[in-house]
Amino acid sequence: MKFTQSLRKNREFQEVYKKGVSFANRYFVMYVLENNQEVNRLGISVSKRTGNSVVRHRVKRLVKESYRLHEDIFNSGLNIVIVARASAASVNYKKAESAVLHLGKLHDIMKKVENE
Repeated sequence: MKFTQSLRKNREFQEVYKKGVSFANRYFVMYVLENNQEVNRLGISVSKRTGNSVVRHRVKRLVKESYRLHEDIFNSGLNIVIVARASAASVNYKKAESAVLHLGKLHDIMKKVENE
């Protein structure tokens, strides 16, 4: 992820939860907060309700890859936290990708494509 850094500290996640705006779909909840920087900062949270450690890590990889392949169409200067719901345990890559892009469109944080 060349344009994106990771959110790592608990207080950074808590700030996005408290001050950010959230939208949800069947698999994920996305919180977005402006960070007044030139880069995006991405945090992914998967709770134990989702499954064992293998399942949780797989969901994190799917979300990270979905974001990484499309990070050039996301606006910059945002803190983004994606929280996986329990239903995300059985998701495949295509569904995860479409769910992340759907949430990006709901938040209106994706750049407008000229061809559309």
